[in-house]
Parts: sequence; C-alpha cells; structure tokens
Amino acid sequence: MGTPATEETAGQLPVRAGEDRWTADELAAVRGRLNEEIVKFELEIARAESEIAERMGDSSEGAGDDQADAGAKTYEREHEMALTYNARDLLAQNERAIVRIDAGTYGICESCGKPIGKARLQAFPRATLCVTCKQREERR
Repeated sequence: MGTPATEETAGQLPVRAGEDRWTADELAAVRGRLNEEIVKFELEIARAESEIAERMGDSSEGAGDDQADAGAKTYEREHEMALTYNARDLLAQNERAIVRIDAGTYGICESCGKPIGKARLQAFPRATLCVTCKQREERR
C-alpha cells in the first residue's frame, strides 16, 4: 500500500469522464515503471558514452582505412550518438513524468488542459498530451 501522501495524490489526479480515480497502487505501478526505465536509460547512456569515448580516443583506429571503412565507422559513431540522444530524451521525459506525479499535475494535457486519460497513461506513462492533441500535433 502507498504512503498517505501517495494515496492523497492518486485520488486528486485528473481522470476522464467515466474513468475510476487513480488508486495509490496504480500510481505506484506507473511510478515504478518510470523508475525502471530511468535506470535502463541511464545504463544505456553510460554504455554508449563509454563506447563513443573509446572510438574517439583511439587515434590509431582508422589509419589506412579505405573510404568505405571510414564511412562505415562514421555511420556507426553517428548511429550510436543518435541512440544516446534518444535515450537522453526518453530519460528526461520519464524524470519529468515523476515530477508531474509529485506536483499533482500528472495526467493533465499540456496543450488543452483536459485529462489525458488513465488508460493512455498506464500504457504510455510519459504522455503529456491527450489523444486528440497528440493526433493534432502529428498532423502538422
């Protein structure tokens, strides 16, 4: 069972019409999932940064490579960097979701201010937009 603060927070989070209020256990499950992903992303970022640093630090690597080898290595490095940037972005989204839970603003659409929907948040805990606003954003 959650702490009284968690139970209080859970009951005050917005839900869409027809949805049951958040329970402390449901909110704890969402928070747990976010925290698990945070740990996963931190490990992923640390691993990727280590690999990138190794590649950048090895000045002899690539000496005598032909253009195809050099291109492949550049592609691999840029791909690894893109994955790292993506993991950092997802990490920040998860951390932001936890801040919103603590602030009592979790579940409020950042565009229209209406409830996002409990089922959407349980499926995608990082969501900051309701389905309608997300669809509108994707059409742009």
